[in-house]
Amino acid sequence: MSAVLSAGRAGLTRGRIELRHTLTTPQDVWAYVFPAVALIVVMTFMRGSSVPGMRFSLSSLTLPGVLGMNIALGGLINLATQLASEREDGTLLRAKAVPNGMLGYLVGKIVQVSGMTLIAVALVLIPGVFLFDGLELTAGTWFTLLWVLVLGLVATMPIGAVVGSLLSSPRSMGVVMLPTMAIIGISGVFYPITALPTWLQGLGQVFPIYWLGLGTRSALLPDSLSAVELTHSWRHFETMGVLLAWAVAGLVLAPVILRRMARRESGSSVAARMEKAMQRAPR
Repeated sequence: MSAVLSAGRAGLTRGRIELRHTLTTPQDVWAYVFPAVALIVVMTFMRGSSVPGMRFSLSSLTLPGVLGMNIALGGLINLATQLASEREDGTLLRAKAVPNGMLGYLVGKIVQVSGMTLIAVALVLIPGVFLFDGLELTAGTWFTLLWVLVLGLVATMPIGAVVGSLLSSPRSMGVVMLPTMAIIGISGVFYPITALPTWLQGLGQVFPIYWLGLGTRSALLPDSLSAVELTHSWRHFETMGVLLAWAVAGLVLAPVILRRMARRESGSSVAARMEKAMQRAPR
């Protein structure tokens, strides 16, 4: 037990160091700021449009959905990308060589990715509060945002770990990004899902991005806006249920996949991947 606690503490320290390093690296900071600015600009151009049948700005309706999307992408894409990158450069192999090193490594990644996701959410939410009218900001808002954020990360990070374990290199992320963008398109992030065909509405509700968007909309929008949602309600219990189901599935599957991936890691496999990466690099 003491060894596990020691690994957990080492992971917390590692996560804080990696997060601080990210925030002091210009390239990483730009990767935070540019998407946030682009999303704010897009939503600003939407201010002249209204929700169909209501006098409410489409940009204000879109903002919470974008926050839900950021939570999902933070947990899934960020963790998958980092696992794939650090598997290729040998970081995972070095973690495996240390007693309980994989536990410490994963704790560190959870801290880092959670911090990165909070920053991504804040970079959109803070200017959005001042730019877009009609948002509800009460104590209930922050409570709902908190449980949606926590459940969203618990639901998506294990899946991100599975995806990152299955990818041979970070250059394979395109295989993940294309279907992810398609799922975002049918999840009601940028436009009410009720405008989509019924079969697409059903498909979108299978994935956590829709439910994260619905949860953040329930936190930030007036209750009257639930009229544009499916069943004309915020469906908090269904949101919790679906996110918990994804969390349980991921937490069951991720340790199995990670253990198998770690067993296959060796110095020769890392060297082979690095050699391939160098061959692909421009000369």
